[in-house]
Amino acid sequence: MLPRAISRHRLLLVAVTASAAALPAVAIAAPAAAQSTVHYVALGDSYSSGVGAGDYYSSSGSCDRSANAYSVLWANANAPASYTSVACSGATTSSVIASQLSALSSATTLVSITVGGNDVGFSSVMETCVLDSTSACVSAIDTAEGEISADLPGELNNVLTAISADAPGARVVVLDYPDLYDLSQSSGCIGLSTTDRTDLNQAADQLDSQIQAAAGRYSDVFADVRSTFAGHEICDSSSWLHSVNFFDIDESYHPTATGQADGYYPVFSAHA
Repeated sequence: MLPRAISRHRLLLVAVTASAAALPAVAIAAPAAAQSTVHYVALGDSYSSGVGAGDYYSSSGSCDRSANAYSVLWANANAPASYTSVACSGATTSSVIASQLSALSSATTLVSITVGGNDVGFSSVMETCVLDSTSACVSAIDTAEGEISADLPGELNNVLTAISADAPGARVVVLDYPDLYDLSQSSGCIGLSTTDRTDLNQAADQLDSQIQAAAGRYSDVFADVRSTFAGHEICDSSSWLHSVNFFDIDESYHPTATGQADGYYPVFSAHA
């Protein structure tokens, strides 16, 4: 268990609200010679904005859009006719609808999104698991799993319906979240108990299952990153995920720059 000296206020910064969504979006102009007809918009939360990957655009403020995010890497490699990222740390399905969908239009041909973790209180669950007992952690996870089952399907329906309405001709790629821990290495890994880690992974799988089901309901593309991150989770020697980062608490439990480049980017690229 980690020291209680880590303040709850600081840990809550892991999922700051999307109030900074009015800040300028990241936009990269394609070279004049580019012949691409792809108009790409990246939506979503911190896993899409690139929290944990470093090299943040100052113009994005607390949205923490990184030059190492998978959407930027794809745009750099493929030179779409246009690219805009409005992904923002802390985004929920409702804040995506309220603050991000204005970036879409009938001309948009490609959309990517990660969303849902903040709707079910990901940061609050992780705060409890880091600071409190295993029983408190398991209880918080149980509450989140109830929300995943009862509330999240409708919330995902709302955001995917809105995307379809605002970008009716777009290919929508819905990415999920990696499992946080390699449970096969848990016995020699400091920090949370194996019970906590097992339940967190199970909750992540339930979250991903709901995301996959929602994508299927709307004939969107589901892009699963879990197998790509396998062997590179927390407790692995070559983890692509931050554990608790005392020097930059916002980055805790988010992909590193390598996680964006080798975990998210190839999966998105294969489905874009």
